[in-house]
Amino acid sequence: MGVLRVILGDQLSSQLEIVAGADKGRDVFLLAEVMSEASYVRHHVKKIAFLFSAMRHYGDALKSAGYTVRYVALDEAGNSQSLEGEILRAVAALAPSRVAVTEPGEWRLREGFEALRLALPVPLDILPDTRFLCSHAAFATFAEGRRDLRMEFFYREMRRRHAILIEPDGTPSGGRWNYDTENRKPPKAGLQFSPRLSFRKDATTLAVLDLVRRRFPQGYGRLEPFHFAVTRRQALRELDHFIAHILPGFGDYQDAMVRGEPYLSHSLLAAYLNAGLLYPLEICRKAEAAYRDGRAPLNAAEGFIRQILGWREYVRGVYWRFMPGYLERNALDATEPLPWFYWSGETRMACLREALAHTYDHAYSHHIQRLMITGNFALLAGIEPKAVHEWYLAVYADAYEWVEAPNTLGMALHADGGLLASKPYAASGNYIKRMSNYCAGCAYDPTVSVGDRACPFNALYWDFLARHRDRFSRNARMPYVYANWDKMGGEKQAALRAQAQAHLLAMREGLL
Repeated sequence: MGVLRVILGDQLSSQLEIVAGADKGRDVFLLAEVMSEASYVRHHVKKIAFLFSAMRHYGDALKSAGYTVRYVALDEAGNSQSLEGEILRAVAALAPSRVAVTEPGEWRLREGFEALRLALPVPLDILPDTRFLCSHAAFATFAEGRRDLRMEFFYREMRRRHAILIEPDGTPSGGRWNYDTENRKPPKAGLQFSPRLSFRKDATTLAVLDLVRRRFPQGYGRLEPFHFAVTRRQALRELDHFIAHILPGFGDYQDAMVRGEPYLSHSLLAAYLNAGLLYPLEICRKAEAAYRDGRAPLNAAEGFIRQILGWREYVRGVYWRFMPGYLERNALDATEPLPWFYWSGETRMACLREALAHTYDHAYSHHIQRLMITGNFALLAGIEPKAVHEWYLAVYADAYEWVEAPNTLGMALHADGGLLASKPYAASGNYIKRMSNYCAGCAYDPTVSVGDRACPFNALYWDFLARHRDRFSRNARMPYVYANWDKMGGEKQAALRAQAQAHLLAMREGLL
């Protein structure tokens, strides 16, 4: 035979070189469901089911297009339960002239493929992942000689390069690059959100749900109801629905949080984009067209495009530029173990309970919940960064290490020492009260900082700033915060720090 072409579960794209260059008469595609990938972290059962179903549908699509496919199901006899093992088994059975893989999105897999080269009797080619709009070389050119790798400058370059929201004279649409200041409205009473799509479960998806139910009985999360798109056609329907019905309201309340509303006006497209069912440029073009046609306001279109064309491409560049050491960064010397309530959702803090319930039920919570609720608490409490990273990697359907690690270690936890964010995203209970309706009925009061009713975010916020004063007091964005701390006086400062220790003790004992 010709080439054994390996497709990973997050590379379900027909545009990749590994598919475009295939010879239908000689080459064979290999897709394998393996326990090593399904269990290296405690993945949400919805994430496992989504990827297995999407893989099976993708394999069927390849067959329908005339390709030869070797598909290894998780419970198939002889499955070695590792990617390397399945590649070696396929090579022994098929005797290909070469093996080709697309560059994986995680460093551990890249190292595994490099090691596999030594064990294979035929050459192994690692092809570039061309789904992304900024290559490793292009990001290296952007980063070269820069002391600060700020996303805003990268984003502007990407807008120019791909002519997205750029006018004929080269200026940004509307005269500004960034409309983020218009996207921070707190939720108002009676705010309504459009209903979401739920896709019919065919025999393939039903079989996968049964498989996951049987093989992962102790898996994290709620498996059903299962609403995911599992084919490119379905993912495109999700994209079109978002552009037509959701995008117009995305901008204004992008940072809002509402009890009982896991999605609000967020897109739910990241899982499909990161698995290869959608492409970044097609999404950005459709969002831009909605603005040009008067179907979405500029602040909504620009804010959404910035997440994909700017932030997504940027964090991938950071990940590959600074791995493998990036995962070990812990600039703030955070050492607390991850509290059990991150898994169980059992906490008296209403905001965390809400965000964790959304995570458990949907394998999803939106970016403000991740950054300013679960991430903010981990930052203030000094939770060990790698433990937080592994939790985020496990529980969200859109999480792969290339996108998740910089968002967690850099953006949420400031563990990279400010490489991504110029200041820590630390906030007290007042922020949560302003941007959500979570605080009503909570066991704690966001207006109280000391005592039995004190919101843990308050004292932990001030204690965090006091602990790290040497690092942050010289930050140009933080003098006002430290001036407020100094005005409190020694007695109040001591009370706040003692309250913070009481909260940490309660956290360790499972009583917070």
